[in-house]
Amino acid sequence: MDSTPWIFTPLPPHPPALFPNIAFYNATSSASLNLTYQISLSYPFEWGHPSRPTTAITNRTAHTIYVLDGNAFATTASEFLKRRKPVDSSQPDAVVVGIGYPLTDNVYALTQRAIDFGAPIPGEPVPFGADAFLDFIDLHLRPWVQDTVFPGVTFSRDALYGHSSGGLFVTWALINRPEIFDTWIIASPSLTLRNGTVVGEVTKRFGDGMGIEGEVEWSQNKTRPAVFVGYGELEDYPVRRRMQTEAQFQVRRNLLQRFSPGKWSHELYDRLVGSGKARDVVLKGYAGQEHAGVGGTGFWERGKGGSVFYEATGWETQRNPITLSTFFCTLFYGS
Repeated sequence: MDSTPWIFTPLPPHPPALFPNIAFYNATSSASLNLTYQISLSYPFEWGHPSRPTTAITNRTAHTIYVLDGNAFATTASEFLKRRKPVDSSQPDAVVVGIGYPLTDNVYALTQRAIDFGAPIPGEPVPFGADAFLDFIDLHLRPWVQDTVFPGVTFSRDALYGHSSGGLFVTWALINRPEIFDTWIIASPSLTLRNGTVVGEVTKRFGDGMGIEGEVEWSQNKTRPAVFVGYGELEDYPVRRRMQTEAQFQVRRNLLQRFSPGKWSHELYDRLVGSGKARDVVLKGYAGQEHAGVGGTGFWERGKGGSVFYEATGWETQRNPITLSTFFCTLFYGS
């Protein structure tokens, strides 16, 4: 177990009119690691206390979504949930935990992000920190959220969301510790990195449904994970932009097709389905979307038919034309 001490320090509150019911903290490690993450906590309006959560919040039940690249996506997720609640009173309460960095001039800390999201590959000397980052989330951040910030709240389901390199990290975490989150949301994952090694690990760890040596064993009463994989259809098949020359388009297309998130997302989906280890798997291609847009689009798009959000009792494994918000609400809030 990771015993690294972490100190969570509240940051000055923003005006409620700017970030209502969202509080920010710095999580600082010991001097030996010298790491700081910026954590945002968004909680329902109905809980009161617009500037910062307090221990006076009691007798509540909530789900949680942990959002990687919190500087870029956490407030998007928060707004999606808060804007839906007034028109759907059946939506359960949710806490959005953004995991970001103390930045002032960017939304991505590219150097540290590459380390945190980098899956360890045997034989490679590059410093990958996925193990330590997942330990921080599972062993330090989540207990702090549940036991220190919201001790009067009963927490049930929780999800982990990652986009691009964050999607690579979520895939790696799913393979290695599938029991620590109920729902895994993988948006436009950069699975081509290191020649798709992480995708190959799915079959090595989860098996192919036929039983292979080394695969994870699952007890009958163990909750199996629910997984969503989404990508933009223009990532693999870009179109020429209006002001782009043919030469510029060819350069851009060749670059994008080296990564092919759609192809790798289909490969990941097929392997997860074939393993039989996930209780639900959904693959979604977003028409008209490129890589950057997928990260936010998934939170905002509305599914077809409101009842699909909460009434499903068991999703069939499928390539389904639903949106990320539909999948998130159904699996995260449904039975």
